[in-house]
Amino acid sequence: MSSSRNTNNKAPLLKWLPWVLLLIVIAAFVWLFMSMKSPSKDTWEPPRTTPAEQQASAPTSDTPAPIASYHNAVARASQSVVNIYTTQTMTEHPYMDDPVLRRFFEYHGGPSQEQGNTNLGSGVIVSEDGYIVTNAHVIEKADEITVAFNDGRKSRAKVIGTDPDSDLAVIKVDMTGLTPLGFREEPIRVGDVALAIGNPFGVGQTVTQGIISATGRTGLGVNKFEDFVQTDAAINPGNSGGALVDAYGELLGINTVIFSRSGGSMGIGFAIPTSIVEQVMNALIKDGRVSRGWLGIEIQSQLRDPTQLETSTGVEVLNVIEGGPAAKSGLRVGDIILTIDGVEMTDANTLIQYVARKSPNTKLNAQILRQGKNAQVEILLEERPAQETVEQPVVMMQDEDGQLGLQGEQQEVPMMSEAERDRMREELLKLFERDGAPL
Repeated sequence: MSSSRNTNNKAPLLKWLPWVLLLIVIAAFVWLFMSMKSPSKDTWEPPRTTPAEQQASAPTSDTPAPIASYHNAVARASQSVVNIYTTQTMTEHPYMDDPVLRRFFEYHGGPSQEQGNTNLGSGVIVSEDGYIVTNAHVIEKADEITVAFNDGRKSRAKVIGTDPDSDLAVIKVDMTGLTPLGFREEPIRVGDVALAIGNPFGVGQTVTQGIISATGRTGLGVNKFEDFVQTDAAINPGNSGGALVDAYGELLGINTVIFSRSGGSMGIGFAIPTSIVEQVMNALIKDGRVSRGWLGIEIQSQLRDPTQLETSTGVEVLNVIEGGPAAKSGLRVGDIILTIDGVEMTDANTLIQYVARKSPNTKLNAQILRQGKNAQVEILLEERPAQETVEQPVVMMQDEDGQLGLQGEQQEVPMMSEAERDRMREELLKLFERDGAPL
């Protein structure tokens, strides 16, 4: 009897047990989904364009037809592009130490004790609470930064961080409710439509149209870490820091440098792609600086003969810095680095860019060629040492002989020689004596 009574008591429990287990499993899946969906507070995420916004920007037509207007894309992207004006204060004019020249400047309304020097550029809004990305050379040495928005508003900005190695910077204004520009998630392809938005020559916000001419441009000697997107959309001084967007108004890159013989646009412009922008911005907003991986070697690309059908690839190690990551891993001078993590190292620029995108304490598996034999080397990256800050150019000039040079957005007026200064001083003395100007 007791055995039968126990069996009857367990029957209701066994009946409800599967449902209880099912509810537990569902609750676990819901918790896991919500935890994965919630963004991390420590990591900056670039703005993304929603499918609805992308559809609204796309030209609508029942039948395939050439695009007649990019108005929707420009209207949406232009409200996220700002004009940037910077002011640098000179405490004293370089010629004010001479009493005669000082009296001349004061008498004829010359430069005062303090003089403002204004520079201009562009920037892109990337968050609703005021973060803006621009070029590092746009705000370099600025004492005051003014941001002018597309709707006519203006605001002072503070520097969050700069990264001269990539020529990127993040500034912030104390405003909310701004419209960030969505980053394009699809890969950039040669032939894609490109629209450059910025403030060329200070004339106001301007849009130019072209295509993506090339990707992965390196070795220009402009930045230490280069992976440029090339475009034939007209880019001029003042466009620096502005947006290069696609036909849907999504950000492709930050306009940075142009190739020119005259200083104006000649259909060869370069922009920093969003893949680098995202990495640098995330680091600057979180830590105020960018921490990059470092191998501790000096390298050169393998010499290639264009007349030979079989060409050698890889990067030769010219020097191994003592105590660096490469030295600790056993890498030697003369080794040829063929691949890293399975990625072929076709030249020195490829290796530099690959390592720069890795964080310190990352392990790399390198396949090398040593004295004709293949070998594997595991390298633990360390943080790249601080480098000297170099003023970034924005125009690559070419003279009549075809030689390339670098030119900044602002040209400094050359100083007078001592002979010219003495001659000017004598002429001013005669002028003062004749006109009775007080000394």
